[in-house]
Amino acid sequence: MNPETREKLAARLRYYDDLGLGSFYCDRQPGPAQMPAPSPEPKMPPRGVPQVVSVPRPAPSVRPSASTVLPVLEAPSLFESLDRVEGETVEQIREAMGECTRCKLHKGRTKIVFGAGNPKADLVFVGEGPGHDEDIQGLPFVGRAGQLLNQMIEAMGLHRDDVYICNIVMCRPPENRTPEKDEIATCSPFLLRQLAVIAPKVIVCLGNVAAQTMLGTKKSISHFRGQWFDFRGSRLLATYHPAYLLRNPNAKPEVWKDLQKVMSVLGLTPSPKKR
Repeated sequence: MNPETREKLAARLRYYDDLGLGSFYCDRQPGPAQMPAPSPEPKMPPRGVPQVVSVPRPAPSVRPSASTVLPVLEAPSLFESLDRVEGETVEQIREAMGECTRCKLHKGRTKIVFGAGNPKADLVFVGEGPGHDEDIQGLPFVGRAGQLLNQMIEAMGLHRDDVYICNIVMCRPPENRTPEKDEIATCSPFLLRQLAVIAPKVIVCLGNVAAQTMLGTKKSISHFRGQWFDFRGSRLLATYHPAYLLRNPNAKPEVWKDLQKVMSVLGLTPSPKKR
């Protein structure tokens, strides 16, 4: 093995060690005896039978069909390897992340934007990634979209400190572009560890990137917005990103319907101002 390849491999192994996955990747050298058997072709369900188990039926206003029910099992296998570490805290996860240089996004960031809020929250909002204001302050959702998210939270009868807010990636992509696959794969394990520690009752994905990453699908959010899914013991619902609502205010009533479903699950009463 040449020195350059050896160094790249060593860096990758150090990265897995940082995530607490060292033992998971031990003894994984490829070889005929260790190659997994090919997975059997999945059987198609009978016509009219939903393809997702443990996912509650959509509300009556949603008309389910084969095209709107997603197989959650498409999620990357790395997610499933990140079991909760007994006794781990959100603060320890942040310490383990350090001044992260694991992907190229670190080259243009000002600050890492880790999650913020109540580490024992029943409700977690997951966005795409930091914008300009977030990059400067080091806090998620503090720009115009964040101000709208605050209003949404208050309309639900909560305060920002009652919930936990985080993103798929924690460094700002250049010019606010969509995070790339390798950037998501590098950063999202730290998000998964946060969710495992918090163990919220409900996770709300804000926008395409968050929903597609969490559900492991390439389908547009319009195919499953407002539907419930099971995610590692939490109930997950996807809705439009506040930044989308700033550009398309006519979509606000649809998002309010989604939030009302969340409120129903959590037993919340809407703020009088919203009424």
